[in-house]
Order: sequence, then structure tokens, then C-alpha cells
Amino acid sequence: MSERFRAGFACFVGRPNAGKSTLTNAIVGQKIAITSSRPQTTRHVIRAVLHRPDAQLVLVDTPGLHRPRTLLGERLNDLVRETWSEVDVIGLCLPADEEIGRGDRFIASEIKGLRAKLVAVVTKTDLVSRERLAKQLLDVSRLGEFADIVPVSAVAGEQVDVLTDVMTGHLPESPRLYPDDMITDEPEAVLIAELVREAALEGVRDELPHSIAVVVEEMIREGNLTKVYAHVYVERQSQKAIVIGAGASRLRDIGTRVRPAIEDLLGTKVYLDLHVRVAKDWQRDPRQLRKLGF
Repeated sequence: MSERFRAGFACFVGRPNAGKSTLTNAIVGQKIAITSSRPQTTRHVIRAVLHRPDAQLVLVDTPGLHRPRTLLGERLNDLVRETWSEVDVIGLCLPADEEIGRGDRFIASEIKGLRAKLVAVVTKTDLVSRERLAKQLLDVSRLGEFADIVPVSAVAGEQVDVLTDVMTGHLPESPRLYPDDMITDEPEAVLIAELVREAALEGVRDELPHSIAVVVEEMIREGNLTKVYAHVYVERQSQKAIVIGAGASRLRDIGTRVRPAIEDLLGTKVYLDLHVRVAKDWQRDPRQLRKLGF
């Protein structure tokens, strides 16, 4: 092993839909974090590990900082700030196709003064002209003190390697933190629950964007088949009807959409059993939050 091997933790921050989870998946090379255009899509801290000959970059995908309206929201914000205080590198994601706004300035002020190296990441560069990108890079440079500013497109794969090199360069010298074959330390059941939640949100984001939670109750392996039993929780009876759909059509569609992703994750065929349950006002109930893993 090289004497200058580096290892450490990094995370991306930014307002909703700035490309944080998409970037995490692009760097690691597989789907670890669920993605959505809605705020508060990410609810768990998920660590994704990138292994290189010279370094180990552990990307921590966190919920987005937001104005909390529920006990769940308060707990997610606490989780975010705790993570920020512990990582070595923070990448502030700023979309190239949007003006820098109040939310960006708020987050930039929140991370200022932390021990982590700050890197500005101008995302979604594939959506703008070179002139527009040049202007955005100039505006970003005026936003704060950054160790580096890197333009990138996770979707087009542009400059992802450059960003990885930059972030890795700011990690401390350290031995490996995780075994070579570990891509994430998150339990399979949690990753599966997140994939199901992503599929369940499809088509109902406007009606109940934050009311859905998923818990995998049981997983049984039988040869090349894994039986997954999961409960989709909503807050009201009317929401249950929306998720199930007419003649259970939407629930069947959720299963059809998510099954291939679960099979990729587990490396087996999957039998998926989904049931929708009502946990009244779970986002505001400490007991229900504990039961759902928050």
C-alpha cells in the first residue's frame, strides 16, 4: 500500500433537486441513494464506499436541510448537522441551470466555519450553454471561500472523475476504513425499503410526498429466490386508497417497477409482498417514528 493512501468521509449538500443523490450514485457507479425532485426524499444517512488503489472515499448521503414542519423534519435536520460536523469534505451542489438563491446562501452560511474542506460543485452542466456555465462559475466563486470549484454533470458523466480526484485529494492520510468488497454499510432491508418508497412515490408525489414510509418486515432466502415482505405506511385511510389504486393497480405497478432493482441489489430472483398500512400522523408521533426507524 502506498504511504500516502487516503481515506475519509464526504457528503454533498444543497437545496432539493440540486443533484446530490444522483451524484453519489454516479461516483460509486451503482444505485445506492434514491433520487427524486421532491424535498426530503432522502431520510436515512446512507454511506456509499468508492474503492481506489490510492484512496477510499466514503460518501454520506444525507437528507436535505429544510424548514421543519413535523417532528420527523426536526430529527432529519439534526441528523444532517451531525453528519456535517463529522465529515472531511463537503460538496455544495449548485445547479448550473438555476440562479443562486436564498436557499443556496443559507446552506453556504450553515457550512461556513466547519472543519471540513468545502468544494463547490456546479451540477447539471449538460443543461446549459458554455456562456451560462461561465457566468454561474463566477457567481459561485462570490458565494464563499471554497477549496475548489468543479463543474459536473452526473447524468452525462462529465467531470465526475475530476470531482472524485478533487474530493479524494482533500481526505486525510489513513488506512482503509471498510473492506474492499463493501459498497455500503447500510443493511439490505433498509436499501430495499428505500427502493420501494421511491417507486411508491412515483405518481403520487404531489398528493402525499412526505407521508409514505416503508419497513421491510421479513426477508426469506430460498435458493435463488428471496421472499421480501414489506409494509408501506401512510398517515390516513384516504392516502391508503391512493397508494393502492383502483383494483390494486397502483400497488401492482409499484411491485413491477421496483422488483428488478431489488433483484440487482440481492443477486437473486425476488418475490415481493407489499401491504399498505395506516399509521395515523406518524410524522408527528414519537412512538410511531421509533417504530418506523427514525
